[in-house]
Amino acid sequence: LISVSYCLLFAAQRHVLTYMEDAVSQLLENREDISQYGIARFFTEYFNSVRQGTHILFREFSFVQATPHNRASFLRTFWRCFRTVGKNGGKYFSICCYLLTAKEYHCLLQLLCPDFPVELTQKAARIVLMDDAMDCLMSFSDFLFAFQIQFYYSEFLESVAAIYQDLLAGKNPNTVIVPTSSSGQHRQRQPPSDCSPLDGVEASLFYQCLESLCDRSKYSCPPSALVKEMLSSAQRLTFYGFLMALAKDQGINRALGALPDKGDLFLDPAMDQELEKLVAQVSGLSIAGPTSSSGDTANLPVRNSPRINSPWKPLHHRRKMDAESEGSNEETDSEN
Repeated sequence: LISVSYCLLFAAQRHVLTYMEDAVSQLLENREDISQYGIARFFTEYFNSVRQGTHILFREFSFVQATPHNRASFLRTFWRCFRTVGKNGGKYFSICCYLLTAKEYHCLLQLLCPDFPVELTQKAARIVLMDDAMDCLMSFSDFLFAFQIQFYYSEFLESVAAIYQDLLAGKNPNTVIVPTSSSGQHRQRQPPSDCSPLDGVEASLFYQCLESLCDRSKYSCPPSALVKEMLSSAQRLTFYGFLMALAKDQGINRALGALPDKGDLFLDPAMDQELEKLVAQVSGLSIAGPTSSSGDTANLPVRNSPRINSPWKPLHHRRKMDAESEGSNEETDSEN
């Protein structure tokens, strides 16, 4: 009980009910598997995974985006899993295969969250590309920081888009209607014919509206002081210019706390150390035993690898993974 209480304190305090409901749901769904380990151990490991940020792996999108902590954990996991894409791109930048399209980045996202919506990936790509050329190639760092802004602040950006369209239409900023729904189905406002969207809106007026939005929004917003500093040197700006500025601002990146600074994006000593250990283990296991002079490999020793149980999280995938693993072992044994 003490361990469970400790982990509960480490879970995002404002959203602890979300995690309790999810933990109980997984407990009920997998009660037969959990009975051999004990409920106390299950809750301890579950909330440890929440604290470590691994609880979002292979989960449904509704859970991945449920809390700010989940979103930050997903961003950090995506970076750690696929940063080598960008690292290779930095070393061999002239080789286009290390630059990926929006569809390819979406495939990477789906490896972590199978039902991740393609719309969010496309919106992030438009921040980088500034147009609808979704088949263009993007570097990992450009996409990652744009994706971070679009994913973590998605509801905020929906409201900003509505405010921007109202300002283009010449509406009084004091009467700007700010959408509060997270469904993303907001009406599209068209600017008047005598107003060019390329000219953007006045930066100071735009910031006044954003400051008011941040004060009354129930969703995550960038720190208003950092947004004010970012816009202080601009006279006018476009919507996508604002999004690009958000994505490039290292102060906002540090305040969010999910990703390192751009200069340290491809550095992860802890992960590199773990990878080196795995490579060493695989290399040690793959060393061939003594062979006969004729080169016959029939007498090579057979390596019986110990079976490692699947992680606790997500529990609802464990039964399926174990069944597939057992079926694969039986087929291999029959062949031998």
